[in-house]
Parts: sequence; structure tokens; C-alpha cells
Amino acid sequence: MAPAFVFGYGSLLDGATGTPCRLAGWRRRFGVAMDNRRTIPGYKYFLDARTGARPELFVAFLDVVPEPGASVQGIAAEFDAARLAALDDRERNYERREVTDLVDADHGARVWAYVGSAAGRLRLARGRRRGTAVVSHGYLEKVRSALGTVAVPPDLPVRALLRRDVGA
Repeated sequence: MAPAFVFGYGSLLDGATGTPCRLAGWRRRFGVAMDNRRTIPGYKYFLDARTGARPELFVAFLDVVPEPGASVQGIAAEFDAARLAALDDRERNYERREVTDLVDADHGARVWAYVGSAAGRLRLARGRRRGTAVVSHGYLEKVRSALGTVAVPPDLPVRALLRRDVGA
């Protein structure tokens, strides 16, 4: 498989190198979540930073949604087939969608973006209804560091959570 590019618009920008570009016709929002009550091999969960307990929360992450006339600033970073497959496994709340014709730079290869999956969006909707959807303070700081002034303010409570990665 030829190299491809991934359009990063949130935490994928953290430490990423690539070509700055814009994704036309989309906007950022907190739009997907994981269910922190579930332990998924090879994924993660969060602990309350103050108590060390594992709270029954839905932890939200950035997403992009279509919006005519809008655009999202990001970076297109090159990925080989192995790194792209690993990213597909990691980005469990998203589906990889081709956006080659929507970015304002010609990369000479396909460009992909991770767009919220139906399941990831449903989890966030469930958490919003229950009043248990939050944004991790650490994730928000990572996004703010990567995005600077274009960071999206969360429309959810922000909690001090400690991320724990789960082995395969």
C-alpha cells in the first residue's frame, strides 16, 4: 500500500509533524465518547484523579461533523500501511473516511480523517442524557496545546481524570 496522509484535527496533532491544511465543509465538536465502565483489551479507561476510583462516566473526545461554509485547521501527516492499521485499532470511536478532495493542499496521495462512528456518537448521547458525559482535563489540555486559539471549548463538565492503558 502506498503511503497515505491522516488529517489530524485534535489530539492527533499532539507532537505531529506534517503539512498544515484545512478541511473544507466540516467543524469540530465534542461528539464521541467511550464508556468508562467497560474494560476493552488494548484500549484505556480513566480513574478519578482525587479518589483513584473508576467513575461511571462517558468520556468525550473531539469529532468533526459536516457544516457547509465551515473549515477545520489541522495537519496532514504521512502514515505507512502499518502505522495506519495501528491507528485504525486505536481510534475505536471513529471511522476512517477519505477527505482527499476536501483538504486545501495536494499531498499526492489519499488523505483520511477520523470521523465519529455511530456507536461513539451514541455513547456520547447516552452520557449526555444521563448527565455522566465529561471531558478529561488532561485530554482537553493536550488538545489546547496542539490547537492553540482554535481549540473548541467543551460543552460538558471537565474532570480531573487519570488515563490508564489496558494491555492487549
